[in-house]
Amino acid sequence: MDLRVRAEDAAESAAAAAGVQIRVLTELDDLHAVQRLFDDIWHPDPTNPPITAEVLRALSKAGNYVAGAFDETGMIGACAGFFAPPAQRELHSHIAGVTGRAMGRAVGLALKLHQRAWCLRHGVDVITWTFDPLVSRNAYFNVAKLGGVPVQYLPNFYGSMRDGINGDDDTDRLLLRWELSAPRVDDAVAGTGRRWDVAALRAEGAVVGLDRSPSGEPLPGRVDGDTVLVAVPTDIEGLRKSDPRCARLWRTAVRDVLVPLFASGAAVPGFDRSGWYVVRRKGQA
Repeated sequence: MDLRVRAEDAAESAAAAAGVQIRVLTELDDLHAVQRLFDDIWHPDPTNPPITAEVLRALSKAGNYVAGAFDETGMIGACAGFFAPPAQRELHSHIAGVTGRAMGRAVGLALKLHQRAWCLRHGVDVITWTFDPLVSRNAYFNVAKLGGVPVQYLPNFYGSMRDGINGDDDTDRLLLRWELSAPRVDDAVAGTGRRWDVAALRAEGAVVGLDRSPSGEPLPGRVDGDTVLVAVPTDIEGLRKSDPRCARLWRTAVRDVLVPLFASGAAVPGFDRSGWYVVRRKGQA
């Protein structure tokens, strides 16, 4: 079956399973609704919204990707991205969010698969986006569920965002590259992608670059193995509220491990659902 047909089928199936209809947005009323949705999710400083309806209007008019997910209650999710330089055949997916009342329905998956199908129709081979490396569920979604590959660590990428999710934490991000036609992406989308097991990897000789202490703080280890396991906190968003000091320790600890590993040419082929990045040295399968 042709890749584009498979992508369209996967997108339609995901939308049906999530109980949503997803459509590209061009009308100003819809774009204002996207801004309101994102404001309700992020609770930003009023002087620093995640994105405005005016910017969304310009992106849409220029042919970029702006889409919303709708159920019987209205818009419950949205996603927007813009094209990279033409020769790269890439889209950068700048922002995506799903309202809290729709959590657990895989609306985010439906949006990303719609975006993938749309990009393939428009001659785009790659989608990139950034995500907070400390948010375990997002790392699992991006790497395991979608088959994306983190390719760069970006310290304090956005500066202070002053919102209800990031607080006053540094906005470190991982840049993810989603190769839309790659076999690992097809496998991940089909639910047949590799599932990584930290216990099995440790038994095979993987070293722990960063662990969790019994009290939940980061515990530095060693990074001299071919495979390095890097833990993240189980709930960084809750930790930012309950123990900001510990949350800041995690930010620094993960940065201190991953930045040198990326600089050395290491890759991140996987993420264990229990909250571990699997990092492999250059040349390791």
